[in-house]
Amino acid sequence: MTQAAVGVVCPECMREQRASAPRTKPAVLTRVRSAAGRGAPVVTYSLIGITLAVFVLQLIPGLGVTDWLYFTPLAVSDIAFQPWRLFTTMFVHSTGLIFHVVLNMYTLWIFGQLLEGLLGRWRFLTLYLLSGLAGSVGVIWLADPNTSVVGASGAIFGLMGAFLVIQRRLGGQTTQLFVLLGINLVIGFVPGFNIAWQAHLGGLLGGALIGFIFVETRKRSQQSLQIWLLVAVGVVLLLLSARYLVFPLAG
Repeated sequence: MTQAAVGVVCPECMREQRASAPRTKPAVLTRVRSAAGRGAPVVTYSLIGITLAVFVLQLIPGLGVTDWLYFTPLAVSDIAFQPWRLFTTMFVHSTGLIFHVVLNMYTLWIFGQLLEGLLGRWRFLTLYLLSGLAGSVGVIWLADPNTSVVGASGAIFGLMGAFLVIQRRLGGQTTQLFVLLGINLVIGFVPGFNIAWQAHLGGLLGGALIGFIFVETRKRSQQSLQIWLLVAVGVVLLLLSARYLVFPLAG
């Protein structure tokens, strides 16, 4: 029996009351759906929120979040096989320089709002993840196998590359974006900055390619072709990430 305000309720009655009671949804889920209904860039906000949450976890001693999520080419080789790092590296940042995560999230906030509204949520998320993967592939092919990298820079450069291609193909102004890209690429080569320019270049090229696919298959009748091309890009990037599995480092 269950104690109630007017006495006691038998188990059978309590089950019936619970079954007929109105279901309530978590406040966070309700707010997200409300924002989505208003056309807010919820994917952009979610990526920023996840990245900042991971950054806070990185600061907690003993958790070892960075050790589990950073990327190194050795993680996709005959020495070790931890392929999740190809993607998780875009959600971790340097804890010794808060400017790293702040700058990346600010850039994501700017370009995310523009591209998510232009492409739609799922296309934008696909662009972000594939650009981040392209950044990791750039590190595999252009950096030393022992290199370790963190940061969303590959994915961020992918957003800029895609936006540049889309703007240019649709007749928009691109001069300022060219200057911004040029400055950021040059900074990656400055000695002492310890920036993975390989991830920047890989993400930029990957994002530009995906942006080209989006703009050239934007008609409704080309949606199936667009999906297959995106799948092909993902498969090619995964095959390229297997460099040190095909050509082993050990021995």
